[in-house]
Amino acid sequence: MGPTASGKSHVAVAIARLLPVEIVSVDSAQVYRHMDIGTAKPGWRSLAVVPHHLINLIDPNECYSAAQFLDDALRAMGEITERGNIPLLAGGTMLYFKTLLDGLSPLPSANSSLRAAIEAKAGEKGWPRMHQELALLDPASAARIKPSDSQRIQRALEVCYLTDRPMSEILQKPKTVHFPYHVIRIGLIPADRAALHQRIARRFDEMLKLGLIDEVNAIRDKFYLNEGSPSMRCVGYRQMLMYLDKKIDAVTAREKALAATRQLAKRQLTWLRAMTGIREFDCIAENLTEQVCEHLLNAGLKAAMVS
Repeated sequence: MGPTASGKSHVAVAIARLLPVEIVSVDSAQVYRHMDIGTAKPGWRSLAVVPHHLINLIDPNECYSAAQFLDDALRAMGEITERGNIPLLAGGTMLYFKTLLDGLSPLPSANSSLRAAIEAKAGEKGWPRMHQELALLDPASAARIKPSDSQRIQRALEVCYLTDRPMSEILQKPKTVHFPYHVIRIGLIPADRAALHQRIARRFDEMLKLGLIDEVNAIRDKFYLNEGSPSMRCVGYRQMLMYLDKKIDAVTAREKALAATRQLAKRQLTWLRAMTGIREFDCIAENLTEQVCEHLLNAGLKAAMVS
């Protein structure tokens, strides 16, 4: 686990050269097909070294939830263990990790027609007005959701409409947990936040050179996407879409993309610090992969002795 640009993919492939693992992606952006450059999907060299699962699952005009991830991940992990290999979960979507480890509240599945109706209503009235409506139906959820957070407002309203109950009330119910694995938790956390920000900038500039703008343009035209589309909420994509729509210039688009990516990293680190049992490694360290691999060998040996 770790923030964006912390080197998770590189370390995961290094582990695959040492142990019989298959990688399960824990990344809410890499589930989208055609979104390769901006999501930093593994290239053909990495795919040749080790199998990767839960990437390229849906098109950019479709939705994917934590509940779907839970089902897909457990199924993939079961198949990996049946082959005699070890599931290696690698990514930065902390909600997905939490869902796997702590279980999922009994919320209803997404309803596409209802979501479209909420989107249409928001188009007329604006999301702040939708937030006011949520405050009447579910004050507790409205208190923790910003009036500008359209995605969470939409989900909270959807749950209210489908269940006739506040989402906050349903979330208080006990969660069902089924995760029959011995877990070794590794967190790649920067000792120097400024160094991570520099790495983020270098990686984004490389994405631009590789053709990120053309990638966004192609999927926008093919799938009729806009800034409200779930896939376009991924950092980098929304800002490039704004540039293509001539709402901002190229310099501003880059600055906004970097700011959004730094904010994402900050949120990921906040999630990580709230989790327990994590062995932390400085993701900026030059010998990071050696440290992690040594730790895994020692942890595996201890687990074998206990069993």
